[in-house]
Amino acid sequence: VQLQASGGGLVQAGGSLRLSCAAPGRIFSNNRMGWYRQAPGKQREWVAHIVVDGSTNYADSVKGRFTISRDNAKNTVYLEMNSLKPEDTAVYYCNTSPPRNLYWGQGTLVTVSS
Repeated sequence: VQLQASGGGLVQAGGSLRLSCAAPGRIFSNNRMGWYRQAPGKQREWVAHIVVDGSTNYADSVKGRFTISRDNAKNTVYLEMNSLKPEDTAVYYCNTSPPRNLYWGQGTLVTVSS
């Protein structure tokens, strides 16, 4: 099953977006969930993850600007992105953490204009 992220779009630098990703309960309920991104011409990179108990960890590049959260009742993970920068432009994906190839979806494009 592919995990589908949504909520991307075009935003000006300094703006905000909220990404969402719903997963089947059998995947969501027992796994650490993560957000990843792939910028044009670059390799996909880890952005943040959240454990079932709610503890979180972030890449240094987004720490203090992005917030990952999860709604265990809705089997949904979110990524609140604030103070966006042009270098945040990328396709954003959700997956388990560590990721499993089977779960990569199409991602959602976030474009930050300067």
